[in-house]
Amino acid sequence: MVSFFFCFIGCHKHRTSPARQSSAKMLENNVGMGEESSHDLHKYSKVSIVPLVFLIFYEVSGGPFGVEDSVQAAGPLLALIGFLVFALIWSVPEALITAEMGTMFPENGGYVVWVSSALGPFWGFQQGWVKWLSGVIDNALYPVLFLDYLKSAIPALESGLPRTIAVLVLTAILTYLNYRGLTIVGWVAILLGVFSLLPFIVMGLIAIPEIEPSRWLIVDLGTVNWSLYLNTLFWNLNYWDSISTLTGEVENPSKTLPKALSYALIMVLLGYIFPLLTGTGAIPVDRELWSDGYFADIAKILGGVWLRTWVLAAAALSNMGMFVAEMSSDSFQLLGMAEIGMLPSFFAKRSRYGTPLTGILFSASGVILLSWLSFQEIVAAENYLYCFGMIMEFIAFVKLRFQHPNLPRPYKIPFGNIGAILICIPPTVLILVVLALASLKIMAISIAAAVVGLVLQPCVEYMKKKRWYDFSGSFDNPDCQYASV
Repeated sequence: MVSFFFCFIGCHKHRTSPARQSSAKMLENNVGMGEESSHDLHKYSKVSIVPLVFLIFYEVSGGPFGVEDSVQAAGPLLALIGFLVFALIWSVPEALITAEMGTMFPENGGYVVWVSSALGPFWGFQQGWVKWLSGVIDNALYPVLFLDYLKSAIPALESGLPRTIAVLVLTAILTYLNYRGLTIVGWVAILLGVFSLLPFIVMGLIAIPEIEPSRWLIVDLGTVNWSLYLNTLFWNLNYWDSISTLTGEVENPSKTLPKALSYALIMVLLGYIFPLLTGTGAIPVDRELWSDGYFADIAKILGGVWLRTWVLAAAALSNMGMFVAEMSSDSFQLLGMAEIGMLPSFFAKRSRYGTPLTGILFSASGVILLSWLSFQEIVAAENYLYCFGMIMEFIAFVKLRFQHPNLPRPYKIPFGNIGAILICIPPTVLILVVLALASLKIMAISIAAAVVGLVLQPCVEYMKKKRWYDFSGSFDNPDCQYASV
């Protein structure tokens, strides 16, 4: 699968002909992706490939923390097979689509620009709303999980005022890192990523004498908890498109983005499969014990208290990495929406470090307001909203392929338009399954949240018409005719 992905990168880069250059220039002028969206970005440091790989890694994964439920739900064999199969039918299509669309529209805003180009600004706004809300809900999880790892050492953090103060302080510190710039965020992601993955390499080496491959083959189809199994796999293998919202900050995105996505895919898969092989192969499998945090217990069994402490520290710090990566995407998405006139221009204002100050503050406020939700409610609600956004992305991808086949695509998925349709079918089926498995409560909450976007967009347009706020850009694009859905 990985070699298949690399083949796409190596064999399907496209030079831009003079005709395509003209088309690209026209698209820039009409979509608002030219002078309005650049804003003298040369004075800010661009993100290079190594920090970008780790930012994607933290957008999607952050390490094997949370994959334990897959073994509890289905046993070792299905857990291992599941991550490989789901990577093939979900992660690879989403990463490939992100590579093509992200290099076609190398601007902040990412999937909002894609959907707006294909379906019109109304649906682009809806995409921005559900994806931003999904990201903020997801980010509300990480300060809480970080404190959950610390409460064993500091019991006062378990509840009450000390926990509330700790959530606020931690959110403020991590928000400040985002304010200081993507360069700092990227290098923090690298340091945290190395620290978080190293204990599992050490644990794997220690476990070699204890490995019994027959344990990997344990399966009992009659006891599989399919809902927990599918949700765990989906939770740990999505969000590849999040990096698109800050593509405008990437150094040479036409080459860097596809490579970074492929390297991150390898890192994510190894970060899941290697610890699962170690944990299920080195000690007898008791599925009931495989829940969040069980890797720390395995580390203690195999290496002692020092390795358990390292794994716990890695898990806690991994949540910090996921927080700063997610907030970067969420805040630059709002900046990108402001640059094309979907939000007031104050969302496009940058700090002296080049970061979207207003977007960071809005995203941090959302995190604080939602931090009271339970882990299960956060995961289910964000998954549901995320699915809405992915459906619109798939429609936009296919529609642009058919209606505008000659627009320049520095990176293009092979096999033509038929291949574009086929690559969307497996993840679409998976989305429908995830939506069907949601509880009525989550359905109602998520649909109500999506409806807010349907009301919010006309309100923003009314504010623009009345000139209550300044809007710095506009999304007028005769090259990509808006479709009514």
